[in-house]
Amino acid sequence: MGQRKPIVAGNWKMNGSSELIKEIAAVSTQVSGEQREVLIFPPAVLLSEAISAGLNCGTQTVSEFESGAYTGETQATLVKSLGANYTLVGHSERRSIYGESDEDVANKFAQAQQSGLTPILCIGETQAQREEGKTEEVVKQQLEAVIKKLGIASLANSVIAYEPVWAIGTGLTATPEQAQATHKYIRDLLSGYDEQVANALRILYGGSVNESNSELLFAQADIDGGLIGGASLKPESFKAICESAKG
Repeated sequence: MGQRKPIVAGNWKMNGSSELIKEIAAVSTQVSGEQREVLIFPPAVLLSEAISAGLNCGTQTVSEFESGAYTGETQATLVKSLGANYTLVGHSERRSIYGESDEDVANKFAQAQQSGLTPILCIGETQAQREEGKTEEVVKQQLEAVIKKLGIASLANSVIAYEPVWAIGTGLTATPEQAQATHKYIRDLLSGYDEQVANALRILYGGSVNESNSELLFAQADIDGGLIGGASLKPESFKAICESAKG
């Protein structure tokens, strides 16, 4: 990991409450600092409350449009004005359930950066794609959609989250070796564009990370922390995962 400060990010999805905000804020105070960055993605309606509680926050998605007649969308500039620092873009649930294309994700990435948010670009393959040996092809295509639109330099102000879709919420987890192999592929691919950007870029692993597997995952050379789903809703589990990420 070297010079890269790990991130442990909790994606609450459509879960959470005022009570959970208080509990996670207490945990975050104990585990944030020099060794790691702790980050929470609550539902948009809880974002302001979470920030007021002292949490380092992002939103789970933003609109690709700056403003306008887009009912129900989340405006990146407004998210930034609330005090959030990050947004997820291209989470597999946004891609699969809401039909976001690689182009849509690149547009959201651009809008996030334009608004002063740091995008966490989520990439990863399905079970079928892995079985067909297409993991590298899929993540390359998802990365290059952003590079082609914005250039490799745009990734200097971003984070990547590799999430094998087959391991999200299923209880299945890529082995540390499987995860490391894909993380190394991502870093090597980006090194072909710009070695300095690639070496500094934080690449998180997501997919059924819990307190029993996080230490081995985070110990891998190219894994710089995790994007945590279900376990981020359990304060003690989330605390243990955070403590296993050491810069």
